[in-house]
Amino acid sequence: MSGPGEDAERRERKARILITDDDPSMRELLVGLVQDLGYEAQAVPDGEAALAAIAARPPDLVLSDVVMPGLSGFDLCRRLKADPATRLIPVVLITGIGDEHKIEGIEAGADEYLGKPVNPGELRARIRSLLRMKAFTDELESAEAVLCSLGRSIEAKDPYTEGHCERLAEYAMALGRVLGLPEEEVTA
Repeated sequence: MSGPGEDAERRERKARILITDDDPSMRELLVGLVQDLGYEAQAVPDGEAALAAIAARPPDLVLSDVVMPGLSGFDLCRRLKADPATRLIPVVLITGIGDEHKIEGIEAGADEYLGKPVNPGELRARIRSLLRMKAFTDELESAEAVLCSLGRSIEAKDPYTEGHCERLAEYAMALGRVLGLPEEEVTA
């Protein structure tokens, strides 16, 4: 979770988009399109390089080819969506392998799945839309952090209510498990 200072910093800077494609000409095309929209672009040639770039400096959105040597776009997407630190980063899978793999992309967690050749107008619209949703999500996450901090500081002043939020969260998680919710939905 980010704090209020980080949120202000995020609003002041350009959105960062990570582009992952093993084809240099496609990377160049996507970098140009992203920069024309006024966003910061970083391009890498494969899934492993994408994971390293994300670990070093998480982007606001990922554009990824599906078919790449080593880690495919599907695998990259699955790994990002499985990690709580990166699961809210929107991922757009872009591929020339056809629509028959669209369901696999959606099941991998992709927020969008586009075919090649990419329609620049559609890609621009999808990027803008996903970045708006990401900004809303970031604001909600920041508000949650502030509310949790306020709750903890209030609890700390009263020994009777101290630990109430933590106990309530533990009970809610236990109830979720008893109800048979998937473990990824039962989070603290």
